[in-house]
Amino acid sequence: MDLGLKGKAALVTASSKGIGFGIAKVLASEGCNVAICSRGTDSINRAKDQIVRETGNGEVYAFSADLTAKEDVDRLAKNVVKKLGGVDILAYNTGPPKPGTFSDLNEADWDFGAKLLLMNAVWLAKRILPSMERKKWGRLVFITSTTLRQPIPNLVLSNTVRLSLAGLCKSLATEFGGKGITSNGIMQGHILTDRQREIAEDVSRRTRIPVDDAMKQALVDVPLGRYGTPEEVGYLVAFLASDKASYINGAMIPIDGGLIRATL
Repeated sequence: MDLGLKGKAALVTASSKGIGFGIAKVLASEGCNVAICSRGTDSINRAKDQIVRETGNGEVYAFSADLTAKEDVDRLAKNVVKKLGGVDILAYNTGPPKPGTFSDLNEADWDFGAKLLLMNAVWLAKRILPSMERKKWGRLVFITSTTLRQPIPNLVLSNTVRLSLAGLCKSLATEFGGKGITSNGIMQGHILTDRQREIAEDVSRRTRIPVDDAMKQALVDVPLGRYGTPEEVGYLVAFLASDKASYINGAMIPIDGGLIRATL
């Protein structure tokens, strides 16, 4: 299926590895001009080279930015708009928050978590939306988590702050839908990234079971019995970014192998 994304300008945040990298690679494969970013200059340049090599798309541009620093987000948005002439597609992704229970986390953890999982999305949307409004076309896709629907005991920051991100996503869908801009969220489940091992290591410390056993244990409640891949998240982002999905707005879509048991 031709998704008609060739030449669209896409910004994928936190994309040197994991889910962000998978999304960026899929969008580059679809012919988008893709801006990618992460805190590390070397890591994001390596990611760019790999995407160009694997997709054959030379229109991939790397930027370094710490998404928890407002001045970095300002600079990122300005440079991306200047390089790409605007942003048609924002695939918002962040690094993971600190794992832990409520008792484990201190106030600094909560402050950092709010910047990491919510405030940078606000900052980016403020700076990206004007170019979408001018074109009367845009796609906002927010990567969230199944913790929105099914909290995980040792991921209290994710359980809490990502709900606010979902509220932002839905609010933007309502405010900007009439301007040709859709806003949707993706609730990903167990996607095979470094984050999964980090969570398994946290479980291992608490329960004293081996990390590999904790990795397998995480899949017990997944009907498909496997981890998803970052590229599979990327395929969903690409579809939501296309005109094939132009009537999907304000949705929170799970991609979790059936992990969420709720009917609605």
